[in-house]
Amino acid sequence: MLTGRTHTAGVIGSPIRHSLSPVMFNAAFVAAGMDWAYLAFEVGEGKAVGAMEAMRTLGLEGVSVTMPHKGAVLPALDTVSEDAALLGAVNCVTRRGGSLHGDNTDGPGFLDALRIDEGIEIESHACVVVGAGGAGRAVARALAQAGARVTIVNRSAPAAERAALLAGNSARVGGFADLAEASLVVNATPLGMGLGSDPGGRLEPLPFDVTLLAPGQVVFDLVYHPAPTPLLVAATAQGLRSVPGVGMLVHQAAHAFRHWTGEEPPLVAMRLAASTVLSERGAG
Repeated sequence: MLTGRTHTAGVIGSPIRHSLSPVMFNAAFVAAGMDWAYLAFEVGEGKAVGAMEAMRTLGLEGVSVTMPHKGAVLPALDTVSEDAALLGAVNCVTRRGGSLHGDNTDGPGFLDALRIDEGIEIESHACVVVGAGGAGRAVARALAQAGARVTIVNRSAPAAERAALLAGNSARVGGFADLAEASLVVNATPLGMGLGSDPGGRLEPLPFDVTLLAPGQVVFDLVYHPAPTPLLVAATAQGLRSVPGVGMLVHQAAHAFRHWTGEEPPLVAMRLAASTVLSERGAG
């Protein structure tokens, strides 16, 4: 039951009604027995700074930030983590008294999905990240910081070069020919997102030619809907190990939970809540 003492958090974005965050966080708060509530706030483009001021005024404990506001909130924050500053993107804002602090939990969430869910350690391994947008940059940087050798493949060379620079000395720009040499291949593009086909019944294009992959590889698709994605269907058909993006979704939210509450998140409840909604959407 919500009371006058209930702590409030939420997510801002546009569009936002499809977000799985309210389902995950509210399930987590119930499982942890915490007097918290999490809501979705539709915030139009250009209004991110106003949303942060509203966070201060209303006393929200935490805010998740999604498109198109991950960069736009930066001027409204008092402090940001090193990763958020370098990536130019914030997906988690925490109120610390009267100050607002921004973090980017995508990279840590990705690594946790590999380590905790899949038991995969990537130190010294060759990894290819396909895509150099916000998610691709965060993943490439996290992999490099974890000791992997990272190759970034992207249609736009300047974007790939920026991602490699942010990742550090163990990262470089490459091409699709590098796929065959990697232990881990990550799709950080939006290709495959949605229903997987258009109204005409044609399949959504894959982010790369799966025949370029080699036996024994792990394919991680950051896209989590549909489940499985067209890429993971194709990878599984070739006998490769496939990892869906829902794990990263859960673990990046888990890091936000820690920032806001100071407690360990109930991961099982969060994953079950997210997976249930995704299953229902798939059935629909």
